[in-house]
Amino acid sequence: MMADTVLTVRSPSQETSRVPWILRLLWRDKFAFAGAVFLLVVLFAAIFGPALLGKQAVTMNLLARNAPPLSLDKGWLFVLGGDPLGRSLLARLVVGTQNTMAIAALTVTMALTVGCLFGLLAGYVGGIFSAIIMRISDILMSFPSLLLALIVLYVLQPHLATVVFVLAITRVPLYLRTIRAEVLEVRERVFVTAARVLGTSPLRIVFRHILPVVAPTLITIATLDVAFVMLSESGLSFLGLGMQAPDITWGLMIASGQNYLKTAWWLSFWPGLAITLTTMSLNLVANWLRIVADPAQRWRLETKGMAND
Repeated sequence: MMADTVLTVRSPSQETSRVPWILRLLWRDKFAFAGAVFLLVVLFAAIFGPALLGKQAVTMNLLARNAPPLSLDKGWLFVLGGDPLGRSLLARLVVGTQNTMAIAALTVTMALTVGCLFGLLAGYVGGIFSAIIMRISDILMSFPSLLLALIVLYVLQPHLATVVFVLAITRVPLYLRTIRAEVLEVRERVFVTAARVLGTSPLRIVFRHILPVVAPTLITIATLDVAFVMLSESGLSFLGLGMQAPDITWGLMIASGQNYLKTAWWLSFWPGLAITLTTMSLNLVANWLRIVADPAQRWRLETKGMAND
């Protein structure tokens, strides 16, 4: 018997790579596009900031103590003003981006990894293992996250590793409970049952078949959580239990300027504005990712602006 010949016709959109397709969807959401551009600027500052302006961030100029914004007579680095020791706020803001984003990224990565792993296993295995994991999660969630971080950081010496570890512990239950709930629904689908009948190992089912389905939810939550961790780190630094000088973070800059709010408001205004814009950008990009990952809503972006493409 002659095998049937299948003729596959691809549309022009299918011929293009996925990267331009994603970029077109991002461009159609102008707010998300602006947020993504701002986040790229923040990422550039986090990677190259210390190398470009590291020396200027710690160089003191007593003539520029609490210099107001647009003090261009003291150099372009003082366009945002100077701090009480005459250091450039612009340079310190750029250099502080690295520590601020490092804390947020490491915290979310650690919480995501641990929460996703135990959430997948608890949701798929079930039984006594799931019950134990959920009770541990309930215990962690019974303490307010900021209060738990304050207690631990008061006992331990506050530095980068400690801050990341404490904040990650408080965020693990979020991922664990969300992923467990997703897995409980996904494991009953036909493709999981078929893989189980074919003798596929449980680990392969979990990581090869179930994880890709829940990945969009993970990405959206993680993007939003970066903003939450940034705010938490700022709160801890404001209370004196976050990063300590001579390290620089946006939260620490806000804390150091709290005594000058009436006379030099710009000391806390610029790092506060940076946190606000970064948080807003993360929320806009997370909302865009949620829409793109959901086929029921993605068509709005796919059809929007097609006449201009």
